[in-house]
Amino acid sequence: MRKYISFDILDMAAFKRKLVLYCANFEYSAVYDSCNYYKHQESTVKYHSFDFLIGLGHIDRVEGDFDEVQRYHSNHNDWLCGYWSYDLKNKLENLTSHNDDGLNFPEAVFFRPRYLITCLENTCSVAYIPAISHKNDIHDLIKAITTLKEDTDLGVELRFTPRVSEKKYGEAVKSVLHHIQQGDIYEMNYCMEFYCDKAHINPYTCYNALIEISPTPFASFFKVGDKFALCASPERYLKKEGDKIISQPIKGTAKRSRIIKVDAKIKEELASSMKERSENIMIVDLVRNDLARVAAQGSVKVEELCGIYPFAQVFQMISTVTTQLNPDKRGIDAIKASFPAGSMTGAPKIRAMKLIEKYEITKRGLYSGAIGYFKPDGDFDFNVVIRTLLYDATTQFLSFMVGSAITEKSIPHIEYAECLLKAKAILQLFNQDKSHPIEATISEVLKR
Repeated sequence: MRKYISFDILDMAAFKRKLVLYCANFEYSAVYDSCNYYKHQESTVKYHSFDFLIGLGHIDRVEGDFDEVQRYHSNHNDWLCGYWSYDLKNKLENLTSHNDDGLNFPEAVFFRPRYLITCLENTCSVAYIPAISHKNDIHDLIKAITTLKEDTDLGVELRFTPRVSEKKYGEAVKSVLHHIQQGDIYEMNYCMEFYCDKAHINPYTCYNALIEISPTPFASFFKVGDKFALCASPERYLKKEGDKIISQPIKGTAKRSRIIKVDAKIKEELASSMKERSENIMIVDLVRNDLARVAAQGSVKVEELCGIYPFAQVFQMISTVTTQLNPDKRGIDAIKASFPAGSMTGAPKIRAMKLIEKYEITKRGLYSGAIGYFKPDGDFDFNVVIRTLLYDATTQFLSFMVGSAITEKSIPHIEYAECLLKAKAILQLFNQDKSHPIEATISEVLKR
């Protein structure tokens, strides 16, 4: 049983940055950060639990599929921090993954943190196990973190290479459109990789810089040995609160403007776009169908349809789907019924995933999987792994993927421009955007 020590912090922003830097002292660590987004979005506050949560160090860990992690959690009834990779789909359906993988993350890793720190407003709480850590250890930990000297120098400019040329991207999209016209699918999320070999980065300072550029409500940092995920995700995959399950899929993206009137017009145009709304509604229907498999009868509801939410670089169209769990089902059953997130696959889901494997050339791995945590009582919260840098510190291979939803109304070069827009924050992070301004590139593509 964990004990808790609470304390107040005057400069929470600095404390959070230092907590990320302090992760360097541990083989395993996990950060979940809302980036204060909820303070400005009243309609989503009711599903907000923490401003910031971090697990430092590991007592022990588990790798495996959904049921193995569930058994482990049931045996310990403790906090777990971890992730599910996209390729766990192969354990749920008759699917395979054979594309190239330069990262080789484990399919799923969860660990019991030695220290679990949660922050809300200006108050933080450290959860520890007395048999493992002493109360004095907590005071030493807090002192070490608060007195840590901040390192903000990225000290690196990197050149990312797209795995797929614009020409090859367009050809793949045309092939997907043919499948749509033939009635094989209605929608498919097609993604491409940007990568950098021999990338020597400081993942801790890079993460802090990334969420400074692109603060998002489901940002996360995950370290397992020499592998790192630096995630600026705007999307919740699935949350469990008691017997309630919440999913908030994103489909629909528009570039923001620095001019207030133009920005407002872009928001209105996104809200009224039939193409973007149809993309979103198709995924909402998919999520409703997924959750109906574990829901109490008649409890699946769409609480918000096609809401428009602002982020630093883009507006996103977000819907909220909720349900009450059937008394015969567990939280893990809701994950198994809905994984991977429908917003990253397409519809029908299984057929879309088969075509994803055919037309994409990079194995997704952790990308479009989910990073999150389990609470001792079995509640959980997971994001969708998008807008995410993945890094192997041993091989110094750095990668990220971006994608868009292909529907019958898709135009290949416009979908390509959307991918570039989603890559913008990461390219800015490493100054690539300065030598090849992405705004100009997107404008050039859209003129075609």
